[in-house]
Amino acid sequence: MEKPKPTLPDPQPGNLPRWRGFNLLEKFVAGTSGPVPEGPYHERDFEWIANWGFNFVRLPMSYRCWAPGDPVRWTELNERVLKEVDRAVKYGRRHGVHTNLNLHRIPGYCVNPPAEPLNLWTDERALEAAVFHWKHLAERYKGRPNREVSFDLINEPANVDEASYVRVIKALVDAIRSVDPDRLIIADGLQYGTQPVYGLTGMNLGQSTRGYMPMNVSHYQASWVPMSSEWPAPAWPTNWMNVTWNANTLRSFAIEPWRKLQEKGVGVHVGEWGCFNRTPHDVALRWMEDQLKLWKEAGWGWSLWNFRGEFGVLNSGRKDVAYQEYKGQQLDEKMLALLQTY
Repeated sequence: MEKPKPTLPDPQPGNLPRWRGFNLLEKFVAGTSGPVPEGPYHERDFEWIANWGFNFVRLPMSYRCWAPGDPVRWTELNERVLKEVDRAVKYGRRHGVHTNLNLHRIPGYCVNPPAEPLNLWTDERALEAAVFHWKHLAERYKGRPNREVSFDLINEPANVDEASYVRVIKALVDAIRSVDPDRLIIADGLQYGTQPVYGLTGMNLGQSTRGYMPMNVSHYQASWVPMSSEWPAPAWPTNWMNVTWNANTLRSFAIEPWRKLQEKGVGVHVGEWGCFNRTPHDVALRWMEDQLKLWKEAGWGWSLWNFRGEFGVLNSGRKDVAYQEYKGQQLDEKMLALLQTY
């Protein structure tokens, strides 16, 4: 007999649920010369996530999985790949897991290399293509309840002023709401998701923050972070950038600015966080626990980067963990137990 599917909360942009879950990366990157998808999402991930007591997945996606990277062809869509996203949303509904769709790479911007050929913040052609893609997604999921699916517009905007960012977000929001007026929409904070955006407070949006500070703990020896291989092995609490970091520091830097945004009627969720596998496991878990306690105190949900992989609970490749075999995967039982606690 199947156990009853949990009832998902009914989210409101001014009061986001304390969703807890993971980022799934099947469409995180694609080929630079055309749509080369990494593969479909796995229903087993949704099943395991739900069985372990979580209710949220964020899907950070590159538009290049279903459209070419050439601006001339930005609006050519690969329906076969988009149907794989449709199936992920269905998996979420089937297993009682909210699915949050995010454009990690959108026409004109991505926080990761390679750079887009045009600039979303300054080039109208890029903005038109970005509007096209979000409007199309809005059409695909029109009528699906917000408790099942939501949109997270642009991953980690950086090197852009607030006015330019707000202008782009407004164009995307207007396009989505022209199709699906009540869709739940979330916008990432500025400066890689770390700073609340007060210029968006009148748009009836939630906002997404991050949980990677301090970087010497979360990204120790991460190959894509300059100089991280030269940092000393981290401890927790730690010293970083001439600041002593502990739970109180995290509260001051990463909680209080967003609590002030909440007071203006904006719901907050931690869209990404986690600790790369080179940080000693005991250090990672102590740091993670302090983050989780603070978010629970604030009433915020969170989404670990990632589920399977170097930051995750499965197949993380840590050298100082005694893994438990779980259905062909290597499970970090201590990390999973910690996440389930908060």
